[in-house]
Amino acid sequence: MNPRLLLAQATIASLLLSATPSQAEKPITRIAFGSCLQERRPQPIWDGVLSTTPDVFLLLGDNIYGDTRDMEKLKGKWNVLAEKPGFRKLRKSCRLLAVWDDHDYGENDAGIEYPKKVESQQLFLDFLGEPKDSVRRKTPGIYDALTIGPKGKRVQFILLDTRYFRTALKRNPNRPKGKGPYGPNESEKAEVLGKAQWEWLEKTLREPADIRVIASSIQVVSTTHGWETWGNFPKERQRFLDLLNKTRSNGVIILSGDRHAAEISKLEGVLPYPLFDVTASAMNQSLRPDNEVNPHRIGDRYFRENFGLLTIDWSASSPKVTMEIRDLVGKKVRSADTDLLKKQK
Repeated sequence: MNPRLLLAQATIASLLLSATPSQAEKPITRIAFGSCLQERRPQPIWDGVLSTTPDVFLLLGDNIYGDTRDMEKLKGKWNVLAEKPGFRKLRKSCRLLAVWDDHDYGENDAGIEYPKKVESQQLFLDFLGEPKDSVRRKTPGIYDALTIGPKGKRVQFILLDTRYFRTALKRNPNRPKGKGPYGPNESEKAEVLGKAQWEWLEKTLREPADIRVIASSIQVVSTTHGWETWGNFPKERQRFLDLLNKTRSNGVIILSGDRHAAEISKLEGVLPYPLFDVTASAMNQSLRPDNEVNPHRIGDRYFRENFGLLTIDWSASSPKVTMEIRDLVGKKVRSADTDLLKKQK
């Protein structure tokens, strides 16, 4: 069978399995999201998340700290998260979507070289409750897409897999002080998404939507800190931005995690509208404050436990989206908003 057709069928099947017709037509107004959950630590943040009454919660990766090639151990850690009382309440109250990052994928900073990626994918899908006979289980990688809402109020969720196909990271031989160990890989063969996922992404971006929420476990806009970022693969990052332009994709917001600190970044002059990357991390860990440079950052980083929240106002001719970082108890600590967004002419 044609691989593109197979991937299209996977997307359609996922939509049908994830929502009843009435649910699919109900407009989405509140999207909560977060990353980096140590599964054995207390998780009081779920009370703060639940207080915002989200329609959707999006797990952005490092949802557990698996870090193993033993699949029984990895399965056990997924089970620990699944049984957390706050997380169980969340699953009952709203729709759950998810991507993975390195630690729940199975190995720190790993990509295509991780030898247990096939088995790990099945455990990830088990955790999400993916049917055993779904096409998604037969397609390498965990990427997926789902559109919710009636015409004029459609939110498309694009869930990227930045692990399964990604080329191994390149270490910077001259690591600058205060930065991470990785540098840009300029090779034409260096990949983030892989051929099949790129083809699927182009097709998916051409589907009608009013707002597109793209989940990338690693940051897209902030590129120079030397840790994991699309900036480690500059040609792939440029390809991503070029594809947004090529497909005339309106209303895009990036959600990312990974960094153990929260921030809102804004990239201007590349698309017909500013591209926001909202990084929410970590949900039950905190980081010592630092002075990491990000020329695209709005305001300051936030280093305590946090989650993110998008609130959509559909009442105007162009939907307005408020982007927030919320603290442990659900209090707003960082925010930005945009008339989402100038549609391409």
